[in-house]
Amino acid sequence: MLLSRAKAVLPSTVSQSSAVNQVPELSDLLLKRDYSGSVALLQHLKRIGKENNDYELWTAFALFHSGHYSSAQEIYERHNDLASLAVCLFFLGRYSEAKRAAERADRSSALVRRLFLHLSLKTKEAEVGLLEQQMTDSVEDQLSVAAVHFVGAHYQEAIDIYKRLLSESRELLALNVFVALCYYKLDYYDVSQEVLALYVQRFADSVLAVNLKACNLYRLYNGKTAEQELTSLIDRLPPNFEFAKDLLRHNLVVFRGGDGALQVLPSLVDVLPEAKLNLVIYHLKNDDLRSAETLMKDVEPINPNEYVLKGVVSALVAQRDGSKHSLKEAQQYLQMVGGSASECDTISGRQCMASCFFLMKQFEDVLLYLSSIKSYFYNDDTFNLNFAQAKAATGQFRDAEDAFAAVRSSRVSSDIVMVQWIARCYIMNGKPLNAWKLCESSDSVSLLTIVANDCYKMGHFLVAAKAFDSLQRIDGSAEHWEGKRGSIAGLLQMACADKADKEDVAEALRLVRGGGGKGAPSGQTSQLINAMKNWSSKTSSNEKQIE
Repeated sequence: MLLSRAKAVLPSTVSQSSAVNQVPELSDLLLKRDYSGSVALLQHLKRIGKENNDYELWTAFALFHSGHYSSAQEIYERHNDLASLAVCLFFLGRYSEAKRAAERADRSSALVRRLFLHLSLKTKEAEVGLLEQQMTDSVEDQLSVAAVHFVGAHYQEAIDIYKRLLSESRELLALNVFVALCYYKLDYYDVSQEVLALYVQRFADSVLAVNLKACNLYRLYNGKTAEQELTSLIDRLPPNFEFAKDLLRHNLVVFRGGDGALQVLPSLVDVLPEAKLNLVIYHLKNDDLRSAETLMKDVEPINPNEYVLKGVVSALVAQRDGSKHSLKEAQQYLQMVGGSASECDTISGRQCMASCFFLMKQFEDVLLYLSSIKSYFYNDDTFNLNFAQAKAATGQFRDAEDAFAAVRSSRVSSDIVMVQWIARCYIMNGKPLNAWKLCESSDSVSLLTIVANDCYKMGHFLVAAKAFDSLQRIDGSAEHWEGKRGSIAGLLQMACADKADKEDVAEALRLVRGGGGKGAPSGQTSQLINAMKNWSSKTSSNEKQIE
């Protein structure tokens, strides 16, 4: 929990008559964190006429802790408990109203002071650092400071506070969950699991702890293992644990690779910040850039995940619209993550820097960062694709061909951009026929153009002639005829130097005779045919001439 609310909502006194028969029983329920049971007991006391203001405030306390903030808010309004009312409004996401209530409350209250700190993170209307300096050394204040560090992705600073508090008060076992959560955010999933075990052994029914354990299993192993951990927890949840149910439903969508995303995530966008980000990821994976762009439009990034998604969406928008502004935004967002002190040495931070340099076309730097994390992405198709493109862009075509071959997904490998890069690698590695096979199974004009020009440049003249011939048949361009004629002339020169076979010249002759097209002047066609036949006659004294 971000705030300590116990002292603010507990009534100061309980009547002597009720203390003997009722308070111990209520205390037992509260110690067991059975807030729904506490509410039921208090409602029973009201029915039998034994309620008073103290009992109503206890009801508000139990309602709040069971997640029924609106119901608790109504009680605090009746009792003019402005501090507790402000906290309820804060948890309902009504930050402006929470601020107004807090401003009317006792400003010297420790609870109100902490509330203003958390409101500053949400509304950005006050300087967080100045409010942080007002915090004392009390456990509650220090927990709020740690929460500020956590929200700002300063996880190590938060860990330092939690560990210091634990060293002073070993009975604060729940802090182990917070420490484990910080390690999870730092990608130290095994360490997180080890720290978390201390708490789970004592409180096996803790929603936060078991959910975090499942998330660690998801990162360390797979979604199926993580899902099994959550399934047993869901079956044990009390019926009024709506927030917990929302959290678990959200995570099950993630564990199942996005299955059910459109049914679950939209209703949680305003409840769980992660729901919006995961819905954006779902839309991106399904090529729905417009929906992703709409969701991210008003997001002012605070944590690394938000910066990364902002950068990815901006990069895709730049690619779609040719927008230099969006491209610059993408570079800035990604560089802010990759260059930050908290992320620069993490895997995701290095990915961000690699992506930033990729957009800037500084491929040597791309390889520097990708090579440092390559062992973590051995079977990752997207990583292998980006690594291969960077290798090819720096002229390392043999390595690039191997990296392209590591891509297993048919969806990725059939993308025309990847096909074009593979064709270029084949050509540069002396395998022009492999590149031509790609053309035969594709109707892409851009692929034909790359193969035609790259083969011509590398002296693979027959394949170049075939590619130019196909382009000439498509639009009859004189430029393509000139390319084909130049390729065949180059092939004939190689034949004269005994570097080309007669079969290749014969195939080239068939291209000239059968291609033609609007861009082929008849005089030039005849000259080319005669040149090839003359070469054939000089080299075929004992063999049949090519016809």
